[in-house]
Amino acid sequence: MAHLNASELAIRLGREAEAVCRHYLSSGHRAGRYWLVGDVQNTPGRSMFVRLTGPETGKGAAGKWTDMADGSHGDLLDVIREALGLVEFRDVAEEARRFLALPHPEPEKARSSAGSISSRQPGSPDASRRLFAMSRPIQGTLAETYLRGRGITSLVGAAALRYHPRCYYRPDEHAPREIRPALIAAVTDLNGLQTGAHRTWLAPDGSGKATVEAPRRAMGDLLGHGVRFGTAGEVLAAGEGIETVLSPRQVLPEMPMLAALSAAHLAAILFPPALRRLYVIRDRDPAGDGARDSLVARAADHGIEVVSLTPLEGDFNDDLRLHGLDALRAALKDQLHPDDLRRFLVG
Repeated sequence: MAHLNASELAIRLGREAEAVCRHYLSSGHRAGRYWLVGDVQNTPGRSMFVRLTGPETGKGAAGKWTDMADGSHGDLLDVIREALGLVEFRDVAEEARRFLALPHPEPEKARSSAGSISSRQPGSPDASRRLFAMSRPIQGTLAETYLRGRGITSLVGAAALRYHPRCYYRPDEHAPREIRPALIAAVTDLNGLQTGAHRTWLAPDGSGKATVEAPRRAMGDLLGHGVRFGTAGEVLAAGEGIETVLSPRQVLPEMPMLAALSAAHLAAILFPPALRRLYVIRDRDPAGDGARDSLVARAADHGIEVVSLTPLEGDFNDDLRLHGLDALRAALKDQLHPDDLRRFLVG
């Protein structure tokens, strides 16, 4: 191992990606096939994601990471360098070799005899499908109460949302399970196959989110996919949060929309084949700006026009709650393409 070059070290680290993240990025947590953390210096947050699985080299390789707050990216050697404040590559390489020489537990996922992820493993796509199937329609539930409290009263085309009255919640992997009501959202791919689920745990009366450290969590295969409202054709609007996306949908009920669930995942959404115009429902923060810029660059390569929808406040749900439906309608009217204005805007 002493003679491994940088590329070979990166590959070896990629094979132990989850163990590397747990050791050097301990402020983060696993979410499906990714490790989420604030940045490469191990700051708490969610703007940086590390691939835990993938090929050994090239696009999508295990261990590759991107920070949507500033657009930086790299591999696990960069993680070691930045997390420990190292300067010289020989010191980074020495630390990588030391880490690789340690025994590491198997990643937290059950495997079948063939080595594939068990469909019964918590957090798998199959587990997310079971959770959604066990949930009930949202009408008349605490989930509907919660959304109404956020100013979201129209749920046209919101079949992707359901309610579970007794959804398990664990503060961390070592804590006992709690039972709490939750808004459940199905994450689907371009073909409508459910690949994941998103949970928003709620207060007992539905007046807001549960008072827990992490009231929102996703599970399953998320990258490229999202929570879909309507079927995208030539036009699609995409944003980060479910409430953020449902807010403009109050006055654009027929416009297909997608909630990617984070800035990092918004930047990586897959484009429907027929898409010609993409509206980016922005959040006013650095991560939101990074997601928009990444989408603009990717869409340009596919000949897709990108239009930014910019809120007055932090996000469009803030606009809806603070300024009301009429003000939201007026603000969107000034930002839509004329063809879409006539086609989608209500009122």
